Amino acid sequence: MSRGPRLTTTTYGVLGLLAVRPHSTYELAKAMDRSVGRVWPRAQSKLFEEPKKLVEHGYATAREDAVGRRPRTVYTITRSGRRALAAWLAEPGDGPALEFEGLVKLIFADHGTRADALASIARARAWAVERNAGNIEAGERFLDASDGRYAERRATTLLLGAFLTDFYALVADWADWASAEVADWPENIASHRISPDRTREILDRARWSEAVE
Repeated sequence: MSRGPRLTTTTYGVLGLLAVRPHSTYELAKAMDRSVGRVWPRAQSKLFEEPKKLVEHGYATAREDAVGRRPRTVYTITRSGRRALAAWLAEPGDGPALEFEGLVKLIFADHGTRADALASIARARAWAVERNAGNIEAGERFLDASDGRYAERRATTLLLGAFLTDFYALVADWADWASAEVADWPENIASHRISPDRTREILDRARWSEAVE
């Protein structure tokens, strides 16, 4: 068997979904959007290649099926796929990688206007509210499930839900603070100066990790 293309975190995310149950390519894209994709977003077009990688490695099988007149390919995990998933899970995962365009713009806000900065902050808060609406919807789906399909996965999804709940709240709380902060800035942001004590306040908050060592 050929070694096939390199497996990535995205590939193993798809493999994990196949460990739950067989999926068609379309179903995998939807499932990724509802679960793995919320903390590991990738273009949907890229996801269509991942099941093929798993088949090349012998970690999944593919069979042709049909929904009405529409053909589809359904992927199922193999025993070697389950072993590969278990081996991947045995290695601790890395921490988050932050990607926040609005914050990049705020870094250079002194070259723009106060209104521009406030608009980026407002968009960040709106993003948190929008994403949390999906978070609530997912939580309600797991809470109200009566067919056992979601009930058996409540323990693991609890970890994801708790993280996303706190993360979205953090972004919204930060946006509220930042909006009040920027509202007092002068129109000419480049002329604005703050006391070193304000920086010291944030530095003191950053020392939380030292307090638990």
